Amino acid sequence: MSIILRRAFSHRNLLLLRSSAFYGGDLSHQLINSAHNNNNNNNNSNTHIHDLTLPTTLHFLTHSRRGFAKGRKSKDDDAVSTIEVSPDIGPTIKANATSMMEAAIAALSGELNKLRTGRASPGMLDHIIVELDGVKMPLSHLAVVSVMDSKTLSVNPYDPNTIKKLESAIVASPLGLSPKADGERLIAVIPPLTKEHIQAVCKVVTKSCEDARQSIRRARQKAMDTAKKLYSHAPKDDVKKLEKEVDELTKKFVKSAEDMCKAKEKEITGG
Repeated sequence: MSIILRRAFSHRNLLLLRSSAFYGGDLSHQLINSAHNNNNNNNNSNTHIHDLTLPTTLHFLTHSRRGFAKGRKSKDDDAVSTIEVSPDIGPTIKANATSMMEAAIAALSGELNKLRTGRASPGMLDHIIVELDGVKMPLSHLAVVSVMDSKTLSVNPYDPNTIKKLESAIVASPLGLSPKADGERLIAVIPPLTKEHIQAVCKVVTKSCEDARQSIRRARQKAMDTAKKLYSHAPKDDVKKLEKEVDELTKKFVKSAEDMCKAKEKEITGG
């Protein structure tokens, strides 16, 4: 019997057995046939082979490997599809909203400073562009503007040779000013506003205020949209808290814009 077993598990059959373990092939019938052939060729042996089949564990190992691979892939997929929300994203959203709202206030301030009122203001000339040797530059880069009194501005150029260019640019502006040379500086007297001019300027102030409000509200909406996307899996209380804080920011900046415009209207009307 030992001779039959050694022949049945010859080198060739052991190779087949190893292949079956790795590739899941069913080689039990091949081994059985090989063993029976060896048995038939040996006429001196009466030994009968019983149940010489591959262990069922070969199939179990094969299917287990496949199942483990599928299970590992599923876990990896779940890990990729899971989005963790950073607990610090709220302050970042508020900071971005604040930055955008501050920019809206700064833009409003720049627009209001361009308007001529009954009082002298250094910012009145900031928007004036002066052309020197084919290069256009803001007047504020070429001269220092200061207030002599409530009705008079002084323009002191860094280069006295540019005084004529500065004068021409101020006269060409829609401010209605007529500066006069006074040595190496310009003196600009603010003329009294007419009723029509006051009404026109007040309309500009109203429009500028509304533009600022819309910019602030757009910043609020962007913050809300970002919060809803990033907090889609977060507790509703956290989202509501963030929305409340953004609303408070919005009210604060809208009020600031409205206060600036009211102060400008008061300055224009002389009230």
